[in-house]
Formats: sequence, structure tokens, C-alpha cells
Amino acid sequence: MHRYARHILLREVGGVGQEKLLKAKVLVIGAGGLGSPLILYLAAAGVGTIGVVDDDIVDLSNLQRQIAHSTERIGVEKTTSAKRAVAAINPDVSVIEHRMRLTVDNAAALIDGYDVIADGSDNFPTRFLVNDACFFAKKTLVSAAVLRFDGQLATFKPHDLNVKGGGPCYRCIYPEPPPPGQIPSCDEAGVLGAVAGVLGTLQATEVLKEVLGIGESMAGRLLIYDALSAVMRQVKVKPDPACPLCGSRATIKDPRRIALNN
Repeated sequence: MHRYARHILLREVGGVGQEKLLKAKVLVIGAGGLGSPLILYLAAAGVGTIGVVDDDIVDLSNLQRQIAHSTERIGVEKTTSAKRAVAAINPDVSVIEHRMRLTVDNAAALIDGYDVIADGSDNFPTRFLVNDACFFAKKTLVSAAVLRFDGQLATFKPHDLNVKGGGPCYRCIYPEPPPPGQIPSCDEAGVLGAVAGVLGTLQATEVLKEVLGIGESMAGRLLIYDALSAVMRQVKVKPDPACPLCGSRATIKDPRRIALNN
């Protein structure tokens, strides 16, 4: 009661909502710039089980933005570092380490045991793979991305019939991954660390809303953040009838082919 008092005071949350959070299972893809604030805020909020997928170790260059990690944990697996950070904030939260890269062979099994999936990966093949796997498993996906001074955020749940106008999937916005080298990575172009913090925190908020079933879902909307102009704008996104995954003439119909076009 004392730990979550400020949540319980909220009419939209209360004791019942806090119980939902404590029973919730959220899978976070990536324990980097987005995953770090996302994981920490989910833990602070009392999300009972947090799965973390990452096969990397903490590097000195990560610490400019990946706030779940610290100097003394350089060289430690990111999943382990994130677990230690969560334990320091909320020891009642269970962190499940998935020390691996998400692949077509393990994606379905990994997401199967979780209620909501949060993608904070830093590459297009993984983003498309997560989207496709969530579509076939009928899991809600909250996805964010950052580069330089910009960020994007959206929620995808085409399986939810309650979404007004129907819910698009990631491929409704981006049908195919861009050609290799067309869009630089953060390693190549850089990113302002605080921008990752802004998007990761917004992502955590949307995950909590989905778990609690409160507010207006981001499904059907794409939030675009321009840090240099301090401007946030939203773009409405509708399901694309020609979407290769969820459209009426979908070409990706087998879960074993979810990475075919990545």
C-alpha cells in the first residue's frame, strides 16, 4: 500500500488496477536506450514480471543513454545488468533474462508467455520480426524508435476488434524494411541520450495503459517527436488493405515465414 500509494490514489488505477500491474507480464525487446527507461519505469510501477531480450554486454559507449546500466557493470550482460537495476528499485518484481537475439526460430516461443510486448530494438529486421510474431500470436505491441534528435511511438493491436476503425500493424506503415545502408543506425548517426529517455518513458506509459485498460490507446496513431523543435505531433494510421501481413490479400500467412522479407 505504501509503495504504490500514488497509484492507488488515481481513480483510473486504484487497488484493482495495481493488482493488474502486479499480475502482468511484459516482454521488453532490447535493454538499450529505449529499453532502459522502459524497464525501470515498469519495475517502479509494479509490473510483476518483466522479460528482457538482449544478447549484448554493457559497453562504455552505452552509458550516455542506457540508464539501466552503470560504469561498474561494463562487460556484464545487459539482461543481468537490467535485472540488478530493477532489484535496486523494486525487489518484488521478477525479471526473466533472455540472453539471446530474437530470431524467426525463437520469436513465437518468447512472446507466448507475455501479455504485452514492448519493442525497443535498434534495427529493422528485429522490428519487422517482432511485429509479425505479435500479429500471429495476437499480442499487443508497443513500439518505439529513436535516431539523432527524433523519435516515433505507436501501439499495434490489429487483433483487437474494439479498436475504432480497426488496428493497423507495423507493416501498414512500413511494408518492407528499407534497403541496407539507406537509414543509418544510432552507431552511425548518433542519438541525443535524453531523447531515448523521452521515448522510452512514453513507451512505458503506453504499456501501463494497455495493461490497465485506461485512457485512449495509441493504436491507429503514430506519435512523432522532434526534440530540436520541442514538438510532438500525431498522424492517424489506418489498416492498409494491401498490407502483406494483415491486408485482405496478405502474402505472409505462415508464422514460420515471419522473417521472410527481413
